[in-house]
Amino acid sequence: MDSQFIIPFIDSVTNVFETMLQLKVEVGTPSIKPAESESHDVSGIIGMSGDVEGTIVLGFPTASAERAVAVFTGMEMDSKHEDFADAIGELVNMVSGGAKAKFTDRKVSITCPSVIVGQHHTVTGRKDILTIHIPVECDLGNFSVDVSIRDALASEAAA
Repeated sequence: MDSQFIIPFIDSVTNVFETMLQLKVEVGTPSIKPAESESHDVSGIIGMSGDVEGTIVLGFPTASAERAVAVFTGMEMDSKHEDFADAIGELVNMVSGGAKAKFTDRKVSITCPSVIVGQHHTVTGRKDILTIHIPVECDLGNFSVDVSIRDALASEAAA
């Protein structure tokens, strides 16, 4: 995967957490995520389609997700609260929307977010697209952004 597809997500997650949660984040080294690896306890998932297609997953351990939601909403709520999933969905929506805006030369749409809450679940994307795992740390704990997208224009041209 071309780094031009990863940098927008690094920039966007940094921007969203700094502006919306007033938190500095430290982004680790992106790496290829093995297909069979375990995800986190809470996953916000959003799809991209158009000239760039695939899936973005914002993955958290439960404690980090609950702290992020508390800071984001200004309310303490555990992962069973009826609004918890909406807050996680909004975070993945903002991160993906910010990254999408940086694909200025392409037509890209994002889907409505989905959220999975449950310990040690696995989110499996398309097998023909590599997933790049971007580890992130901040005062709330660790989380990750998993980017599994491809350049649909280049794929069509190669076919």
